[in-house]
Amino acid sequence: MMDPTGRAWLIAGAILAATGVLSGAFGAHALATSVSLKALAAWDTASRYQLLHALALVALSAQNILNARCLNYVAALLFLGTVLFSGSLYILVLSSQSAWGMVTPFGGIVLVAGWLLLAYCAWRRHG
Repeated sequence: MMDPTGRAWLIAGAILAATGVLSGAFGAHALATSVSLKALAAWDTASRYQLLHALALVALSAQNILNARCLNYVAALLFLGTVLFSGSLYILVLSSQSAWGMVTPFGGIVLVAGWLLLAYCAWRRHG
């Protein structure tokens, strides 16, 4: 059984991760043409560090919280999102076929859904 403090940290980590993905997308698309390269690099660093530390919060607090069904759904979304998002970018770079860029946003949406599902599952769970 989990204490409420650990549950709260898991929710916080999942929300930070979801907003980190969104922040990275915002920087790559909305800010790319409106700020300097130096500012864009700082934004990228901020979103990357947010994601890394969100994962640390999740890892520190995720012990014995999720039931197997919820864990499987979250893991499947995060896996699929990573394959779609990162995989499409890898293929785009290696093949120079810009059509792969159309897959990337779907991967991002799936990643955000996985992180939000993790937050929901932790919130729903009564310790």
